[in-house]
Amino acid sequence: MIDFRQLAVTGVVSPEMGEARIREVWPSVASSAGVAGLGKTLTRTILLAPLGWLLMAGAYFGKVMPFLARRYTLTNRRVMIRKGWKGVVHQEVALGKIDDVRLKADDNTDFFRAATLEIVSDGQTAMIMPGVPDPESFRQAILNTRNAWVPGMAKRWPFLAASAAK
Repeated sequence: MIDFRQLAVTGVVSPEMGEARIREVWPSVASSAGVAGLGKTLTRTILLAPLGWLLMAGAYFGKVMPFLARRYTLTNRRVMIRKGWKGVVHQEVALGKIDDVRLKADDNTDFFRAATLEIVSDGQTAMIMPGVPDPESFRQAILNTRNAWVPGMAKRWPFLAASAAK
């Protein structure tokens, strides 16, 4: 465990010293495309909107159920998909292996303000994260973290503030 009192800047941990979580998001209802599309259609009607809310509630609360829980975690060493209450690592990509992060919008993106992020490594899609809320901000956070912590990356890529994302 890292003793944060010994750090030069509180909360800033170099990867050599230990792994520190930078950002974590839980997928939105948009991660289940079928449920999201049907729920969106139903909520646009007056009579069937409660049915749409009930349908989407299962997907919404399913993300915190013991066996269905899933979250996307960015640390100073890697990007991970973690599952279950304990957050067991299901899939990961080291920051040094990330070439790009692509944002894939669909019909539900604007309604749910969420999209799919694809982590590209060696020209291949290494990880797919569906239903990421505020996807452009999380995308920029991944790229900025990679540029900050991977040696040599800062010179190749410009810094873009996550708050500047639209």
